[in-house]
Order: sequence, then structure tokens, then C-alpha cells
Amino acid sequence: MPSFTQTERRASFGLASVFSLRMFGLFVILPVVALYADALPGGSSAILIGLAVGIYGLTQAIFQIPLGRLSDFWGRKKTIYLGLSVFVLGSFVAAAADSLAWLCVGRAIQGAGAVSSTVIALNADLTREEVRTKSMAIIGITIGFTFILSIVLGPVLESIVGLPGIFLITAALTFLSMGVVYFYVPDPFPDLDIDSGGRKSQSAPVSMAAILSNTNLLRLDFGIFSLHGILMSMFVSLPFILRNLEGSFLSWQFYLVVMTASILIMLPLMMISERLGHRKVIFLFSIMLIAGSQTILGFFELGYVGLGVALIIFFGAFNLLEASLPSWISRVVDQNSKGSALGVYSTSQYLGTFIGGVLGGWIYQYNSGQGVFIFCAAWALLWLITAFGLSDSKNK
Repeated sequence: MPSFTQTERRASFGLASVFSLRMFGLFVILPVVALYADALPGGSSAILIGLAVGIYGLTQAIFQIPLGRLSDFWGRKKTIYLGLSVFVLGSFVAAAADSLAWLCVGRAIQGAGAVSSTVIALNADLTREEVRTKSMAIIGITIGFTFILSIVLGPVLESIVGLPGIFLITAALTFLSMGVVYFYVPDPFPDLDIDSGGRKSQSAPVSMAAILSNTNLLRLDFGIFSLHGILMSMFVSLPFILRNLEGSFLSWQFYLVVMTASILIMLPLMMISERLGHRKVIFLFSIMLIAGSQTILGFFELGYVGLGVALIIFFGAFNLLEASLPSWISRVVDQNSKGSALGVYSTSQYLGTFIGGVLGGWIYQYNSGQGVFIFCAAWALLWLITAFGLSDSKNK
């Protein structure tokens, strides 16, 4: 595989850190936001709690493509600064919220700073096609490890500074990511893509119809939609189940054990997938693990050990899929389709976040926490069925 140039290395690791800092701010509240929302005025409604967990996904989905298109003519970096500034504003509103309704407003404003597709487009501007999959893999792996770290640190930070303090910390980290973009990430080449010789070449536009008729891409879109939908549904129910368990574990200790052990599942699967070339087999197997873990959580009354084992299986598969899905995009769409494809992909991800949170809250309100997990198991099985037709070929 070709090596990175200095510009490509700075772009890959710089933008991966931007993703990491921003996603930390979104993930770190997951273990604690439902419990915090439960104590606010209006917190008696599990549906509203689910809305607070997932509403940022709705505004992310709404603004992902518009901001991506804005970046095409206004500039990638300026659009990223704009989106990150909106995220900071939402963090301040959420930190000051004194009711569940205002917490939802703050989370919605956070989501309106939708720069994921713009960051990925900037990465595409600054890397050659033959190293772009590797660059996307770096971003994906970084997001995966950020998720692990944030889930562990969420309860720790909440015990020290409370959820309002966490929102202020995420605002500070967002300012830091702006500095990374300004001082470390190279400036893009406007209006042009880099060809295999390192020079700029004109790309022909691609129609949305071509993107939406690519069945491989649609399967990946449904995959990221499902992955984050299941995650958000889980975190409507999981914090309450963990709180009600008897035992000596603190939540951060429990999450530390679970997330550390999940790496022992993720790394061997990743090695088999990438080094031995069994990408599709491992991809399907990971979805099966997601479905299996949710089935265990839904149909069995579990103590700490059983709950921990089920979550280790889930997060091992989740982290592998989170890291590998972005690189699949590079394999199934043409060079001049990537910007639009990534916009649709990011929109699908955040729609899943919103719908998963709302449906999880609704099911928890009218059924039970166990019902949420059974719903997630059924969702994962549907995803598995759609994923069987996935291939590495372009334009299928």
C-alpha cells in the first residue's frame, strides 16, 4: 500500500483528532444523560428522555448535506469553523438547562453543527485515492477508541463536575479542535481533487440519483443507521438497569471492564478482516454478535457478570463496525461520488441516532427496559438480512 506524503499524514491524523475531540463530546454523556434527564422537570417521561438522548441526531441529519454543499463553494475550513461554533453554542445551552425541554433544545443546537461530511470531504481533498481508504480507516479507528474512552470517562466526569460541567468540557474541546484545524490541518486545494500523481484534477459532478441507486451504498447507509439507532436505544434503558443492580461496582468501573475487554474481541476480528481479507464474513459475523448480545439482554434477567458479558460482545462488534464502515464507502463508490455518498451516509447515521433514541424512549415508556433490547435484537436481524448482498464492487 502506498505511503502517506507529509501533507496526507497531517490531514489524516489532524482530521482524525478533530473527529475524536468532537465525538468525545457526543459520546461521553451517553452513560449519564438519561439519569440526569430523569431528575429534571419533565423527566418522568421516558419518551422525552429518549428525545434528549437522540435529538441531536435529527438536526445532524437535517444539516449534514446543506453544510457539506456550503463547504463546496464557501470553503471546507470556514464551514468547519461555523459548524463547531454552533456545537459550542449548543453545549452552553445544554449546560445551563434547568428543564428537560431546555436540555433537548441544547442538544438540538449541538447537532446543527453538522460537519462530519465536511471533515471527510476535506480529508478527500488532501489525500490521493490510493491512500484514502487507509486515511478513512485511521479516522474510523480513532472514532472507535474515542467511543471506548468516552463511555468509561462519562460517569467519572459526571461524579466530579456533573453533566453541566461535561457540556462545558466538550465546549472547551471543540475550541481545541478548531485550533487543530487552523494550525495543523493543511489548507485544501479548492474546487479540485488530487490525482494519483499528487496533482489536482477536475472531477465531473455526480447525480444524487446515481448515489441513491447504488445498492452497496444503500446497504452501508442502512448499516450505519442501524448501528447508531441500536446504540441510542440501548442507552435509554441501560443506565437505569445498571443503577438498579445490586453490587459494589461503580458505573465507571463497570464500563472500564466492559470497554477494555471489548477490545479483545475487536482486535482479532479486525486482523482477520483486514489482513486475511475476510471483510464480508467478519462484517456479517459482527452484526450477528450485535443481535446475539441484544437477545441475551432482552430475554434474561442478568446480574453484573451476565450484563457485562453481553455488553462486551456488543461493544466489541460495535467498535469494529464503527471503525470499518467508513472505509467501506471508499470501496463501493467512485472517486467523483464520494462527497455526495458521504453526505447521505452521515445523514443516515444521525437519523438512526434520532430514531433510535425516540423509539427506545417510547418502548421503555410503554413496555420495559427488556423490551428495548428485544426491539434492538429484531432491528439487528433485519440489518443482517440486508447486509448479505454487500460486495466490494463499485456501482452495484
